[in-house]
Amino acid sequence: MGNFDLIHNRKNTRSVKWDLLDSIFQSSDVLPMWVADMDFKAPQEVVDAIVKRAEHGIFGYTVIDQDVKQAIVNWVGKRHNWPIKQDFLTFSPGVVTSLHMAVQTFTEPNDNILIQTPVYTPFYHVIEQHGRNVIKNPLALQDNHYQIDFVDFEEKLKSGVKAFILCSPHNPVGRVWREEELQEMARLCLKYDVTIISDEIHADLTYPDYRHIPIASLSAEISEQTITCMSPSKTFNLAGLQASYIITESKEKREKLTNQLSIQGHGMLNTLGNTALEAAYTYGEAWLDELKQVLQENHDYVVDMFNKHTSLKVIQTEGTYLLWIDCSSLQLDADGLKQFMIQQAKVGLNEGVSYGEEGKIFMRMNIACPKAILEDGVKRIIDAVNN
Repeated sequence: MGNFDLIHNRKNTRSVKWDLLDSIFQSSDVLPMWVADMDFKAPQEVVDAIVKRAEHGIFGYTVIDQDVKQAIVNWVGKRHNWPIKQDFLTFSPGVVTSLHMAVQTFTEPNDNILIQTPVYTPFYHVIEQHGRNVIKNPLALQDNHYQIDFVDFEEKLKSGVKAFILCSPHNPVGRVWREEELQEMARLCLKYDVTIISDEIHADLTYPDYRHIPIASLSAEISEQTITCMSPSKTFNLAGLQASYIITESKEKREKLTNQLSIQGHGMLNTLGNTALEAAYTYGEAWLDELKQVLQENHDYVVDMFNKHTSLKVIQTEGTYLLWIDCSSLQLDADGLKQFMIQQAKVGLNEGVSYGEEGKIFMRMNIACPKAILEDGVKRIIDAVNN
């Protein structure tokens, strides 16, 4: 399986995470624990499949064939108990691309689109860049755990919302939505005829005791109302290969979405992305189970160390390899918090305020790295807090 303790030198590999420190943090000596990719090597079977394909030496136009589609059908069925068909699938370079396409397909300029804040920053972009309006249903933080305010959720839908972009599991707050929560969100979206656009890129990355449920899997009626965006990129660290897919059971919606993708010139995956996707979903299950155990251990280490040695609080995390850290005890504003982490702690985290005003006292920390890197980052933060 994977060697999750091995430290790989990612500098000078054109890595966004490691090679853009000067431009992102105005410092080259911060330890990067920010953007959501992992410092782990992909499963060896994926590497081998890519090498074998590369050795062929010809990289012409590539079809997404039945084998690739069936690998997705098998994975989604086995890992998420959702029996889908190959016909439900369309493809795009990435989930954010898919979100852009869905917004353009199923809404019009000046339409209102609901999101649950604080939330993944591109959700704002895919709404605002197309002249749509952001409507917020802020998540409620109660006892170190985020909940949905369903009274507000329904009020917002009732006021005239055309689409709802769901983040499931939720980035950055780490919620894995329970079945009853998903059922209630879906019920209200059906009641007010709101299209559900569900970003489920973190679906495979849940902690023990939590299970991801695709919202479209709840019923045929809900599935007809939903566009589900998935990818192996977070699960197997393949973001640079740009391979994702959209699951749409409604034939009418699928045809509209396919047409929009075609208008934008998206009709195929790149050759190596195609190869990696199939290999990951065919051979990657044991590697993923091992990864999830490593992530649980890393999570527990950070929580334990911060609880023992700082006043920082890690919000209860149910999924993703991203920790949402309450830094309110430092009594700093958003910019002060950013500068503290860069200049005092010398750790590169994501600013909580970038996920919405609700995140201004938080930072997001990526724990998908070898234990030695994690220990270094945690020690830097503890020392800075206690100085």
